[in-house]
Formats: sequence, structure tokens, C-alpha cells
Amino acid sequence: MVYLVDASVYVFRAWFSLPPDMRDGDGNPTHALFGFARFLGDLIERRRPEYLAVAFDESLDGGFRQELFPAYKANREPAPAELKRQFALCREYCRHLGVAEFAHARFEADDLIGTLAARARAAGLRVTVVSRDKDLSQLLGPGDVYWDYSDANEYRYDDLAGRFGVAPPRMADYLALTGDSVDNIPGVPGVGPKTAAALLNAFDSLEAIYANLPATATLPVRGAPRLPERLAAHRDTAFRARALTRICCEVPVAAQHHDLLRRAPDLDALGAFCSRQGFGLMLPRQAERIAGLRAA
Repeated sequence: MVYLVDASVYVFRAWFSLPPDMRDGDGNPTHALFGFARFLGDLIERRRPEYLAVAFDESLDGGFRQELFPAYKANREPAPAELKRQFALCREYCRHLGVAEFAHARFEADDLIGTLAARARAAGLRVTVVSRDKDLSQLLGPGDVYWDYSDANEYRYDDLAGRFGVAPPRMADYLALTGDSVDNIPGVPGVGPKTAAALLNAFDSLEAIYANLPATATLPVRGAPRLPERLAAHRDTAFRARALTRICCEVPVAAQHHDLLRRAPDLDALGAFCSRQGFGLMLPRQAERIAGLRAA
């Protein structure tokens, strides 16, 4: 099993939930770094993964999706400098802990996870995606797992339709219909989650929906008689949205599955790193325990 971690979820969780008065000797905040480091170490101790990689978002304003749609994520405030600094330190911590980490200037963490998942599957390995972002559910295949670590919930491929309303292969189309306000992606006006799920469970894909527009009026959902007109008027919006919601699984990175093998922590480097951050002995001691673990 290959574990692929969506770093932003857990860095942001620590940024908002831990006391911001945690600081290094120069007065820089370190709480997001500390929370992420604890999460990653706890995950390793719990699962002892043989293969593990963490994906980071390097740029939120210069990727290929902004080239397709300049308003993509334009509703988000820029990350403060203190948080950007801690993201860089989280990547450094991964390296000291012996964990492969990835980022790309034009592709998002989701795309890196998608690419690494595809390469792992090509090598005959199953995948556990560690995130709480429903977008990533589209990457799962039979035998894979979606793990919402924060809530301790694990979903297998066949569970996800009950969790999100549609099966994994339909998630990008689902988000294209409903839109995604978090990422500033407009969908089809008047098509909410229940209607989108009904459309895709009946017709399977955007292409099939638009090939059978008159039949959408017969669906057992509110406002069904107006669906053909509404969908037709916003066809371009829906297909543009899917270009944004569909995860790219062909990021140009050299890594193959064997590059995701978890290495032994560099205890000296990690100890010095934690000392600089003012973290004391908790994380170095955890790293010592991890160094003694065998992969499950």
C-alpha cells in the first residue's frame, strides 16, 4: 500500500487550531510546522507505511488552471508570509524524517497525488489517499482507500458513493455541475448536489448528459422540467469547470513508486532542526521510535 498525503489539509488545520504563540528563537511562529510534524509522525507510527509521500502546493496563483480560468481560486486571500515559511519548513521536516515530498510550480498537490497514484497502480500497488478534500476521491480505484485522518474515517472505493453522492469516476463531473465555491469554480446555476448526483447516476458523465438532454426532464428531482434548458444554456460553463475539477495524473516528475519508499530518519539532522525551532525532545524521540519501526 502506498500512502499519499495531501499536506495542505494538515498544515492549515494546525495553523488554525494550535496556539500561535509557539515560536522559534527568532520569534517566528512554528505552530503549523509542529502540528504537521506530529500528524506525520503519528501516521507513521500507526501504519508503518513502506511507501509514503507528501504533496505540497507550491504556487496557488501561477498554475495551469489559472491559465485556463484566471478567476480560479481568486477568491482566496494570499497565504501570510508566516504560513509560507512554515510550509517550506514542513517540506524540510519530511526530508529529515525520511519521507518523500513533492511540489510543482504549475501543478497542485492533487495533481501530484494523482500522478503518483497512477504510477503506483502501474506497479501493482494499492493506494491510500490521506486527505479530507472530496476532490481527491476521484483518484480511487477498487482496492484503494480514502482516509480522512482528522476524523479517523476510512472509506473504500465502494463506500464513496454513499459518502459523497457519486462514485469516484464521476466526482470531477459532479463538481463541474455543482461548481466549487472553495476554488471559485462556477457550475450550472440551479444544479445542486442532489440534482448533480441524480444526473450522473442516470447518465454517468457530462458527455452522456448532453447527449440526452430531453431525458433529463424526467428525473425525479425538483425543477426537472427546466433541466434541459438550464443545462443547454450553460454547457460551456460545465465543460470548462470539468477541465478545472479533473485532477491531472501526468505531472512531469521523475518519481516512480520505488522513490516513495520510506527511508530511515536522519536523527542528527532532525534533532538539530527541532532544536532550531524550539521544539524540545518530543519530535526527536518520536523520530527515534520511527527509526526502529519496520514497515507493516
